[in-house]
Amino acid sequence: MSEAVRRIQLGGREFILLGTAHVSRESVCIEIDASRYRSLVEKSSWANLNIAQVIRSGQGFLLLANLVLSSFQRRLGLDLGISPGQEMLAAVSAAEQLGIPTSFCDREIQITLKRAWARSSFWGKNKMLAAMLSSIFTCEKLKEEEIERLKTKNALQSMMEELAEYLPSVKEVLIDERDRYLATKIFTSEGRKIAAVIGAGHVEGILRALQALEDGSLSQDLTALEAIPPKGRASRILAYLIPLLIVGLFAAGFFRAGWRLSLSMIWKWILVSGSLSALGSLVALAHPLTILASFLAAPITTLNPTIGVGMVTGLLEAGLRKPRVTDFECLPRDLLSLKGFLRNRITHILLVFFLSSLGASLGTFIGIPYLTSLLR
Repeated sequence: MSEAVRRIQLGGREFILLGTAHVSRESVCIEIDASRYRSLVEKSSWANLNIAQVIRSGQGFLLLANLVLSSFQRRLGLDLGISPGQEMLAAVSAAEQLGIPTSFCDREIQITLKRAWARSSFWGKNKMLAAMLSSIFTCEKLKEEEIERLKTKNALQSMMEELAEYLPSVKEVLIDERDRYLATKIFTSEGRKIAAVIGAGHVEGILRALQALEDGSLSQDLTALEAIPPKGRASRILAYLIPLLIVGLFAAGFFRAGWRLSLSMIWKWILVSGSLSALGSLVALAHPLTILASFLAAPITTLNPTIGVGMVTGLLEAGLRKPRVTDFECLPRDLLSLKGFLRNRITHILLVFFLSSLGASLGTFIGIPYLTSLLR
């Protein structure tokens, strides 16, 4: 068996940590939160998704990240010949048959993603999505030795660790906080002997946290770990500072050489920001009207801190190519490839949203130095 078992005695209670891979034939794992469990047993959950409402509420990036994570784990499952999540259902079923109380000890995935999102800069968010997208759009198959490694280490945790190296600012959210959260849920469970079936990548961190909980150096209060932090002051200021800087450059052009230079700068700004946003939509194979809207909307939305071009392009694409019943039914399968992402209207809309936003952002950071150079 590939599982690693660790036992620890604390205060007259025994904790048994069974470390396992989440996508192994020989593993049973119930390290999962309640919403992920419901998504496994309620097959029609995606049918309730309102993609337009998601984009309108500013959750487009978050949903795309969530879908990409699901895609990554499903692809690993196919390489290993198992459907991800089935081992969790089997663990719950076995516990129910034996009359053993069970609990879902992991933090809600949406909270984890939102906390990681809040800790990241805009470019950090794009780097996170780019890393996850590249992990599923590769055609490379796992080698036999890599499959064996996955059996002794949580596959999703491995991905999280790689992301943490790529994005140090979110390491605490993706790894350390979940270790503490899981340990606290395990520590506060009832019973003198508690078996915890967890990802192997969590074992060492949970052991340290359990010992800290026993000696009182770590609080059992999880309120802070379940809260969604507000946007930082710096990011709120930056959202208004960039539009003011751009308008200020237009004004500087007017005072330096009159309307001719100022209008020339405005036109070049439209060309740079609009073209790159339209290019992003084109790469996502958006509808021609959406591509045109990207070009027209990007120069305007970059001057408005309350709305992004992705909201415009995402909503327009959702209206022009409204998701069909088959898109909801085929979503799990379509998550496995770039072709599926582009074919399925749900993920296609999110890619249009993401790539047009990325293009507009590139246009902003290229356009500002360019406009500055025109004042010399």
